[in-house]
Amino acid sequence: MASTADDTNGRRRRRPRNEPASEATALAEEGSGSGKSTGPVTGTRWLNGDELAAWLANSAIMISLPAALDARMQREAQLTFFEYMVLSVLSEQPARTMQMSALAARTAASLSRLSHVVGRLEKRELLARNRIPGSGRRTTATLTEAGYEVVVAAAPGHVAAVREYLIDDLDPQELAALRRIGAAVDAAIKRERPGAGSAASPPPEAPAIDSGPRSTAD
Repeated sequence: MASTADDTNGRRRRRPRNEPASEATALAEEGSGSGKSTGPVTGTRWLNGDELAAWLANSAIMISLPAALDARMQREAQLTFFEYMVLSVLSEQPARTMQMSALAARTAASLSRLSHVVGRLEKRELLARNRIPGSGRRTTATLTEAGYEVVVAAAPGHVAAVREYLIDDLDPQELAALRRIGAAVDAAIKRERPGAGSAASPPPEAPAIDSGPRSTAD
C-alpha cells in the first residue's frame, strides 16, 4: 500500500507508491517554509526552504570534500586524509610529540580510531608511541624523521587540492563568511562536547594544519 504523510495543513495525504521518503521530502512536507513544526512531532523545528538549501549545500561539502581530498592524498602520497592530518599535527608540536588524548582532540577523532590509525603509521615507521611514566595509561605519539619527510613531501599536494576544491573559487568576503561559519559550527559542537577540540580550530599558539610542517630549526 502507498504510505501517507501530513500535508502542510495537517491533513493526511497518500504518498505515491514509489515516492522516496527522503530527509529533504520529509522536511519540505513538515516545514512549509515557516521553520516551525506543523507535523506530528510536537516541538520539532523543521527547516524552512532557505535553511534546507543551506544544509544540503553544506552536506555536500562535508561528504564530497573529504572524500575528494582522501582520494587525491592516497593517489599522490599513499596516505589517507586522516593519516596526513595526524602527521601534520605532530609536525607542528615541540619535539614533534603529542599526548594521544590531545592528538585525538586536535584531529576530532575518537581515541579508538586514532589508536588504529597510529598503529598503522607506526608499522610504516612514520611515528612511534611511548608510554608516559606514572599512573594511568597515558601515551605519546612522536613523528619520526621518516614521517616528517613524508608529511613535508605530501603537504604541497594537499594544499594544492584544498585550493583547487575550495579556496580559489571563493572571494575574500566568501572566505571571511566561511571562516565565521566554521567557527560558529565548531563552537556549537564544543558546547555539546565540552573539552572537544577540532582540526578546524587549533590552539592559538599552534600553526594551522595547512600552513605547512615546521622545519627542523623550529
